[in-house]
Amino acid sequence: MKLATSSGVGRAAGEVRAVLSAGIARLEECTVASAPLAAELLLMHILRRERAWLYAHPEYELNAEEAAAYAQLIERRRRGVPTQYLTGRQEFWGLELEVGPGVLIPRPETEHVIEVALARLGPRRSERLRVADVGTGSGCLAIALAHELPRAEIVATDISRAALDYARRNAARHSVLDRIQFREANLLAAHAGAPGWAQSRFDLIVSNPPYVGRSDAANLPPEVREHEPAEALFAGDRGLDLYPALIDEAAQALSPGGIFVTEIGYNGAEHVGSLLSAPSWSDLCVTRDLTGIERVISARLAINQAN
Repeated sequence: MKLATSSGVGRAAGEVRAVLSAGIARLEECTVASAPLAAELLLMHILRRERAWLYAHPEYELNAEEAAAYAQLIERRRRGVPTQYLTGRQEFWGLELEVGPGVLIPRPETEHVIEVALARLGPRRSERLRVADVGTGSGCLAIALAHELPRAEIVATDISRAALDYARRNAARHSVLDRIQFREANLLAAHAGAPGWAQSRFDLIVSNPPYVGRSDAANLPPEVREHEPAEALFAGDRGLDLYPALIDEAAQALSPGGIFVTEIGYNGAEHVGSLLSAPSWSDLCVTRDLTGIERVISARLAINQAN
């Protein structure tokens, strides 16, 4: 088999171990982050096999078509295309979701939003709840909550029609489309009276809004900055522009005692916490992720302050 050369991974047939080794080397030449993992995922995608199978069958001989397809994906990853866009898949909360250009790739840290929401609901998880997911993207939060809250009815909004298409397909794939209404809208504006929207209040509102500052764009990995949708990443110069409107609309849309949970950036806790320190909110809580970064902020709408 021809291995990695200056022009890329060899396109001739070869064994899994040699092809994978060549793919890793090719990605490491460009200092691609987590090159071994990316090379594995791309080969798993081409062969439609799990990781355990790759290492249990290192002598498996790829045919020329498989080797060529793998080489093409390796070269696209070298050029900065995210691995998840190349495979069309990303796992979130144990659920495999379809992703691609035009939709934000779900991050593991966003699972903390689900953890906080479920913890704050406590025994209410089995009730017939109304839930809103603001800025749903791939639908990851709405779909995970639909699985964890079996009697909940969920409204999920996004300004991106492309993202909503992914979200609907993901919900259908995981058999929860009948319990999620996907709506094209800015934040929760549609709740205020657009035709066709139910006007009953929500028991829980979750959101992973854009929270990267434009001033921080240069610090993002190129595959994020150049490939993921800007409208799902950036919110003003400091990344804080959407929170005032999001929190104001949440206060109008929640039931008395309803819960609001949102993801925040590394510099967002003080600003967002100040917005949720108003008399209309109570039980403010900031949750750190596994790296110690303040990642999720949550609060309860005060019962005597609901509009």
